Amino acid sequence: MQRKHFSNGDVTLSYLDVGGDGKPVIALHAYWMEAGTWTALAGALAPKWRLIALDLRGHGHSDKPDDLSWDAFIGDLEALLDHLGIVQPVALIGNSLGGTVAFRFAARRPDSVAAMVIEESPAVENANLDFMRAWAGVFPSREALAEAIGTRLLWSVEPSFRHVDGGWTLVFSATQLADALPGLNGDFWDDWLATKHPVMLVRGTDSRAVNGELLSEMARRRPATRLETLDAGHVTHHDAPAAFANLTRAFLADAANRVAP
Repeated sequence: MQRKHFSNGDVTLSYLDVGGDGKPVIALHAYWMEAGTWTALAGALAPKWRLIALDLRGHGHSDKPDDLSWDAFIGDLEALLDHLGIVQPVALIGNSLGGTVAFRFAARRPDSVAAMVIEESPAVENANLDFMRAWAGVFPSREALAEAIGTRLLWSVEPSFRHVDGGWTLVFSATQLADALPGLNGDFWDDWLATKHPVMLVRGTDSRAVNGELLSEMARRRPATRLETLDAGHVTHHDAPAAFANLTRAFLADAANRVAP
């Protein structure tokens, strides 16, 4: 995937683009992760689908501005579509934070969205990530930073490790992300129920981040929504990549042949 950049006002944002002539699909990652999490899926969907994965502001190779609000995240997605020149309805894929950005964007721009794959993104969020504060600062070695992260989450944070003068740190500010989270909590049912296009909602059986019953309720209450459950944690496309890719490929093909009610 080729790394590219664009600007939304005074914020520079980075994204990965698999390229080719396939139909565009925009992918949005989870909190503290990066666009690279979608690389394997991009290969699995190509060449029919051209996956474009955004580094959300505050993450990865994108700028780290003070504003990490919903309006800012949603505005960046809108700016990406404008930058790419995409005028037809597009498919969106999002995990956790990225999925909520996707369906909240769709509620504001329903004519811009053809279908969505929403992976472990709840309609009600009340999270606390204060444990991230222990990740802040520069550590004397890569091993010391890894120890601060802990073995359970290391795989998801390690792509954001950076070597700097004095040791190892994270490309994102753990303090900033922990501080921003209370402003991202809330009730998003109105946005979830506002659209009618096809949605595949994906649940991980072993997820510690989202109540599976809430996801089941989301599928029951929203028309044109199907729930798929994978033997996986919160990041199902990482834990069960082949199964996730197969489901996504079939869903996107089906959605492309349907007309939203």
